[in-house]
Formats: sequence, C-alpha cells, structure tokens
Amino acid sequence: MSRPADPLELLSLATSVTTEAGRLLEEAQRGRIEVADTKSSPTDVVTAVDLRSEELIRKQILTARPDDGFVGEEGDDLAGSSGVTWVADPIDGTVNFLYKIPQFAVSLAAVADGETLAGVVLNPVSGEMFTAARGDTARLDGEPIRVSRRRDVSQALVGTGYHYRADVREVQGMEQARLMARVRDLRRMGSAALDLCFVACGRFDAYVERGLKPWDLAAGRLIVTQAGGRVEGMNGDEPGELVVVAASGDLFPAFHDELAAAGFDAWPLTHWP
Repeated sequence: MSRPADPLELLSLATSVTTEAGRLLEEAQRGRIEVADTKSSPTDVVTAVDLRSEELIRKQILTARPDDGFVGEEGDDLAGSSGVTWVADPIDGTVNFLYKIPQFAVSLAAVADGETLAGVVLNPVSGEMFTAARGDTARLDGEPIRVSRRRDVSQALVGTGYHYRADVREVQGMEQARLMARVRDLRRMGSAALDLCFVACGRFDAYVERGLKPWDLAAGRLIVTQAGGRVEGMNGDEPGELVVVAASGDLFPAFHDELAAAGFDAWPLTHWP
C-alpha cells in the first residue's frame, strides 16, 4: 500500500510544473497564435499552445509520479493506482490568450478521495502565483493571503463569467442584470481560476459563475477555502457546472440570498447543457 500523499510535497511538484508551463505560454505569446479546434461552441476555442501546455504538464507529472492519475481539459483522462489524480487546465482563459489579453492562467491541482490536497494558479504574464496546500494557508508569491472582510453585499465587487453557448449567456445576462442592482459592480475578467484567486486575496469580494468544469475549479477552490472563504453551489449544493459561488465566510450567506433573489437558483438542472 502506498503511503498517504503529503500536500506540501504535491504542492512543490505542482509549483515546479506550473512554472514550466507558464514559461511555455509566455514564450508562445510572442508569436502568432492560431485556433486549432473548437469545443462546446464556435467561440469555445483551443489553440495549439493549449495542447502543448497540457502535454508538458502531463509528461512532467507522470515522470515524477508515474502511478498517479491525470485529468486535463484537452486530453484523455488517465486512471492511476496511487490514489492521487492531477487536474489540469493548461490555459484557463484561452480567448484572452488568443487576443493577447494578459489575464489567463495555468491551473493545476492534486486530488485524493475527492479532496483537493494542493493547488497552483499562475498568471504567466504578471508572474503572480497563487498556491495552497491542505492544512496550510493560501499564498500569493509565498506571502499569506486572506479573503475580503466585506460584510455589506451592496458594497461587494463581484467577479463573474459567461458560458460559451449563446442560449446559456442569454439566461446569465438576465440573472446578472438583476444582480447588478444589488452589488457594488460586476467584473468579467475571462479566467475563472484567476477570479477565484482574486476572491482569495480580497481583490474581489465575491464571485459567481455557471458552467465551470473540474479543471477550472479544483485549484482555485482550495486557494479560496485556505484563505478563509467558502466555495459552494446554491442551497448548499456542491459547486460545479450548474453554478459556483465564492465569498468570505462573513459575506457568503447574504450574497447567496441576493443571488437567490436574482434568480440564480431558479434554473432547473434539466435545462443545463
């Protein structure tokens, strides 16, 4: 039987691998970037750099830990035997990357028994690296971070995002129009992983989005919770593709109530793609 995974050891590996992937992205941005494929809609793009970044991450992880599993946004899942599975988003914010907008990230997390043990989110352009290990505080470039102390929802700056499918965006637009009157303002930055990290360090007071996948969420969720925040779905559900809500422990209940009043819990799961 393999020994239990050490979150700090996993974090060290994740940091090293994410740094290498970030260098690849930074260098690739200096040249011409072209769309290699699309996914859920014609606007949901994949570049050749997404594929190269995921290949690099997968190879380095499995070289260091060959018995681990691997789940990436672009490739086939790999089942492991160690009990640890790595969840990777090689470029979170690919459209920003394509347009050379400096708000995209590499996100990498190590998960065991349904619990994220270590997570890293790196913005290769700014160089900012957000990290967390289970049982330790969240950090930005090695320094501890904490969520906002905001308690008044009407003064909360809220991060959000939009789905790639037009019919889903239409629903989101109506929800967010109602929410807009209940908060300080909304920001749509284009990278869910970085949005979650912005909650963790207090740049955002709260965050809500539909359509997130495990690779969008795994690292950022741990970083928020280790920074003192909460990441859930509506009405105590697990966060996921239907809706993800993040805020400090103090703000979360009131923010959740405003989301419910704005209709975020009124869309049945059967309507979700």
